[in-house]
Amino acid sequence: MPVKEPPSKAPPSKASPRAWQRMLSGRRLDLLDPSPLDIEIDDIAHGLARVARWNGQTHGSHAFSVAQHSVLVEMIGRQLSPGLGPKEQLAIVLHDAAEYVIGDMISPFKAALGMDYKTFEARLQAAIHIRFGLAPLLTPSLTVLTKTADKAAAYYEATRLAGFQEEEALRFFGRPPKLTRDTENLLTPLPTDEAKQLMVQRVELLSRDIAALKE
Repeated sequence: MPVKEPPSKAPPSKASPRAWQRMLSGRRLDLLDPSPLDIEIDDIAHGLARVARWNGQTHGSHAFSVAQHSVLVEMIGRQLSPGLGPKEQLAIVLHDAAEYVIGDMISPFKAALGMDYKTFEARLQAAIHIRFGLAPLLTPSLTVLTKTADKAAAYYEATRLAGFQEEEALRFFGRPPKLTRDTENLLTPLPTDEAKQLMVQRVELLSRDIAALKE
């Protein structure tokens, strides 16, 4: 009798690649479909306090973190537009919040990655806004203000911390407003835990101010 061939084994199934991240709060954030319910300020600030601006190429004993940059930008925004309400201020503080998941990629690299990166970043940023009671998208005027304040912060970071010459920074970022003393103080890089607390406290204060407006 002919020998029967043993039944062929099905190839082992490949598990789907993991598309979520476990946060220290215990939340599990789905990166493809982020839910506002899985977003916490402690996770955001913890991550951003450990993400270095300028790829870490800055002077000082500590990296200049995205958490500290976020508060700096909001302070400059208030300086440029003193009538900002707490919701607008909070939106500016959170303008780079998506980087707690994706990191602080330098602008040329973002441009190289193209639209897929921008779509992912926008989806995550919208979920963050909803989590904190903000509109998913910024208004055009607030977008302009945030970008202006962001460029001003970048100018001062570049010239004070990242080794840029003034002429070079002016070409890239334009001429910024003169900083107040409190804003100047934020250009000293903080230890990680202090940078985290700086952002957490600012977000919590603004959240309380927003809640008080509803009462």
